[in-house]
Amino acid sequence: RDLPQYGQKQWQSYFGRTFDVYTKLWKFQQQHRQVLDNRYGLKRWQIGEIASKIGQLYYHYYLRTSETSYLNEAFSFYSAIRQRSYYSQVNKEDRPELVVKKLRYYARFIVVCLLLNKMDVVKDLVKELSDEIEDYTHRFNTEDQVEWNLVLQEVAAFIEADPVMVLNDDNTIVITSNRLSETGAPLLEQGMIVGQLALADALIIGNCNNQVKFSELTIDMFRMLQALEREPMNLASQMNKPGMQESTEKPARRENPHKYLLYKPTFSQLYTFLAASFKELPANSVLLIYLSATGVFPSGRSDSEGPYDFGGVLTNSNRDIINGDAIHKRNQSYKEMHCLHPGDLYPFTRKPLFIIVDSSNSVAYKNFTNLFGQPLVCLLSPTAYPKALQDQSQRGSLFTLFLNNFFSFLFVSGLSSMRRGLWEKCQDYLRKINRDIAQLLTHSRSIDQSFLQFFGDEFLRLLLTRFIFCSATMRMHKIFRETRNYPESYPQLPRDETVENPHLQKHILELASILDVRNVFLENTLDDY
Repeated sequence: RDLPQYGQKQWQSYFGRTFDVYTKLWKFQQQHRQVLDNRYGLKRWQIGEIASKIGQLYYHYYLRTSETSYLNEAFSFYSAIRQRSYYSQVNKEDRPELVVKKLRYYARFIVVCLLLNKMDVVKDLVKELSDEIEDYTHRFNTEDQVEWNLVLQEVAAFIEADPVMVLNDDNTIVITSNRLSETGAPLLEQGMIVGQLALADALIIGNCNNQVKFSELTIDMFRMLQALEREPMNLASQMNKPGMQESTEKPARRENPHKYLLYKPTFSQLYTFLAASFKELPANSVLLIYLSATGVFPSGRSDSEGPYDFGGVLTNSNRDIINGDAIHKRNQSYKEMHCLHPGDLYPFTRKPLFIIVDSSNSVAYKNFTNLFGQPLVCLLSPTAYPKALQDQSQRGSLFTLFLNNFFSFLFVSGLSSMRRGLWEKCQDYLRKINRDIAQLLTHSRSIDQSFLQFFGDEFLRLLLTRFIFCSATMRMHKIFRETRNYPESYPQLPRDETVENPHLQKHILELASILDVRNVFLENTLDDY
């Protein structure tokens, strides 16, 4: 637990040894259960505690490797605790610290289920946790009851963050996955000349004030981390027994990019993780930085237009660390200190860098300069949304939702629920749209080469096609009428060949027709047809 979170190698031997110890301990209590019970008074909650620790180890292994199979392993241990009622006797003991162990187990189990999209289980767990907290606060008049009630409120808000529901015929909710599936990203077709770069590492940073969060994940971070993962497989089916692999077998499919999840980091934390990622980035690989953060605007007037003159996005101000705030207030010519400026990222553009900024000051990053000639792209959110669109910011950003799934299109079309059959029909049509966007992009004569350099990677390809779909949708929408309502990019995309392409606009109107919401979009952009 005390090992630094950054750096991908030095922790592995420690984790391996810890796994070994817990595996031996688990087998030991299985083999000698009777003696332990009768002679030493082993309690069931103590077995539960070992299982919970193993589940926690698997979860942390997932956090450090981004390999979703470990989530399944964590889930199976946490499930076993619940099925075998290991913690059921805890409430009979007059020890509040034991009940807290049980409550923490529930909170951890909920996080794993959220990450695996097991929403039915989440709802059951939340109900059980609620009962447990009520019992706990009733029996022990402790100071932490407010905190536990806050945990409940957070998870309830997190579950309800999606603006749209897909319903089966019996009105049960369909669980939709937002991870990359086999058919997710448009395939590369013959004649598409793209780079061979692969996304190897990602920093997912969440620092929005008042956004729905659970554990240390904001809803934006949660959505983005899923957009950078493949559908999980069971570990058993994926890992062959040692020595059983034959050379004729196909190699395993590519792993997920490694990622760091940083919730409200200070500038120094963010820079430390960024430097570690940069240092460990393999050859021909891309580093992705996703910033979902409150905008920081320049306080004073500046005559120059450099990379520190436009503000940026908020970093956490840890008062103890930097004693600069007082000086800062006195002199308007100083730059904002608790802020990640575009210039702060310049040193890292020595390697291929893919940046996504979702913020009210995302345009600060439009003034980037590519100093080293490496592939570099910034996808920038709108800086404001139309007033007529009900404020959803607490439940996550609309821009990130567009990069994550199709709910965004339904939401801007005024829909809050739909039938499964229609959802599947739209998904099919959306795949066709993504294929066409891929062709527009790769056949464009005037597009900046950086876009094509990144287009060889499945994850980045899907993000780029969704970005263009998002931008085209907003430009056609009747209430998105100001420039600040539209996403932008650095380098700029050729509009007539991408986001304002008549062929793509026609597709969007077709999609709107399938959903019977064509009246939400402008028709007059199609004068050519």
